Amino acid sequence: MTTVDINCDLGEGNTAADCTRDALLMPFISRCNIACGGHAGNDDTMALSIDNAMANGLAIGAHPSYPDRDNFGRHSLAIARPQLLDAVAAQIERLSTIAAHRHATLDHIKLHGALYNDAEADPALAISLLEMLKSRFPTLKILGLANAATEQAAHTVGIPFLREGFMDRRYLNNHQLSPRSMQGAVIDDFTQCLQQTLALIRGETFLSIHGEPLRFTADSICLHGDNIHAPEIATRLHRALQRAGVDVRA
Repeated sequence: MTTVDINCDLGEGNTAADCTRDALLMPFISRCNIACGGHAGNDDTMALSIDNAMANGLAIGAHPSYPDRDNFGRHSLAIARPQLLDAVAAQIERLSTIAAHRHATLDHIKLHGALYNDAEADPALAISLLEMLKSRFPTLKILGLANAATEQAAHTVGIPFLREGFMDRRYLNNHQLSPRSMQGAVIDDFTQCLQQTLALIRGETFLSIHGEPLRFTADSICLHGDNIHAPEIATRLHRALQRAGVDVRA
């Protein structure tokens, strides 16, 4: 049977109830990226998210960001490079310490929000981040956008990289994500999301936002957990993938 890894950004609330809602998604994914205090999350949500992830057999990763809780990590910060690297490392160390106390092991790191996007737009930033991550967290993989700067930086630095694809975002002709500002950048139709997911899994052709044929694969498919319909989408996706002969696992 063909397999696919489905990842989801979780632990971005503030309460146990938020973690309970996150847990509804966990039976249908294989990997989670847990907010570790930079843009969202606290010690309690980190601990509960880890417990729930372990109960569901998920690969657990850190989801660090710019240190900017006011803007949920969605704005670029003018911050000195050493200060930024220290802030990112501190977030991962915080989650790693909580995980160790719960006898869990982190598997990967996925940057969040504006930091994810800025690393893709600035190869020098991507190199700086990955050199630091390899030095301080040598056992952890990096999960990032396929066909972009962070993937190239990972090859340069020599750190394992998981190529992330998106089920609900259109791509440009150069295989990179189309900006959300472009009309049609977000795919709302579930059937089209499923078709793009299967194409990314199987290496089959799908269309760019401009109608050009694209063909590449992804190691992990992102499911957006902040969508109010995320549990329904996750359930439908899981069932549809099973019918297509695709097993969800890391």
